[in-house]
Amino acid sequence: MIALKDKSSGTVVGSVTIDGELVEFHQGETIYQVAERCRREVPTLCYDKRLEAFGACRLCVVEVEGIRNPVASCTTAASEGMIIKTKTKAVDKYRKTLLEMVASENRNLDIDALAGYASQELGTLLDRYKANNGRFEGKQSGESNEDDKNPFILRDYDNCISCYRCVRVCAEQEGDHAINVMNRGFHTQITTEFGNDLRDSQCTFCGQCVQTCPTGALTDKKAIRAKDLPGDISKTRSVCPYCGVGCAVDLLTKNDRVVGIQPAMDGPANEGALCIKGQYAFDFVHHPDRLTKPLIRQPDGNFREAEWEEALEAAAEGFTKVREKYGRHAIYGIASGRAPHEAAYMVQKFIRAGFGTNYIDNCSRS
Repeated sequence: MIALKDKSSGTVVGSVTIDGELVEFHQGETIYQVAERCRREVPTLCYDKRLEAFGACRLCVVEVEGIRNPVASCTTAASEGMIIKTKTKAVDKYRKTLLEMVASENRNLDIDALAGYASQELGTLLDRYKANNGRFEGKQSGESNEDDKNPFILRDYDNCISCYRCVRVCAEQEGDHAINVMNRGFHTQITTEFGNDLRDSQCTFCGQCVQTCPTGALTDKKAIRAKDLPGDISKTRSVCPYCGVGCAVDLLTKNDRVVGIQPAMDGPANEGALCIKGQYAFDFVHHPDRLTKPLIRQPDGNFREAEWEEALEAAAEGFTKVREKYGRHAIYGIASGRAPHEAAYMVQKFIRAGFGTNYIDNCSRS
């Protein structure tokens, strides 16, 4: 027997057989969760482990002995003695047909990876099951909202498959309820209250809807601008510097240029969530107005460029004069939220150890 230990899942209450292997399951676990721990490849498009299981796409169906029809594994609780098959010819055919029905509605299946964290999910499954997106070609649902002038999120609903992950993550994770579902059938549409732009809704532009979308129907406008830049996309794990929470992020780069940011889904502090600054405020890195040399203020109030040695000597002289004339409490340090954590540490060390005062703050504290 394979004993899979997962403290977060509670007490072991029984065992099931998955693809011929006996596996223990925990209180409240679904078949999908057990299969995922067993590293079985069960596809899904509407599932996000941070959200309540929805069972909309039906791609996660499995065969359970004694049950006539395939069951959605994400919404079916595991129970003692179940004999489960996650991969059979019948199940694969079922999944392929569902994928072909979904893909037949999508205007664009070639989605750039810069669109969002999960944007490749549909395309990956189509390739895995060799699905033909033209088999059920016909009437389409979804209508793009290209008139929304917000600077962060492209609402390309021609690619929407009504998985509702965007709606659910906005409600369940963020508590904003900025977007919702309107109408039914081919008239289904993701919309805001009264059909307003996102800027006029409850949206905080956290980007969660973009990062959970599996088709690129919601796209990161800032990142996608770099799709034609040369070079491959690289991801570098880092920590957002904007406040003290310590959200884990993946920096997206092409060559030596930062082109986007994605939340780390396994980040211990944020678990895939970011605020508007952590998600979109990275333009300063390559901004043309960013200083490349230190500046020294002149007697007339203007600044001139200088080399680092001269600038550091001028700064040291200024600090010394202020301390001698007004005392150590006249010196106050403010760290930038755009600086690396090492720089923030050095600023507080400089103020506390160098001048014996705790007059130190951060521009992102609030």
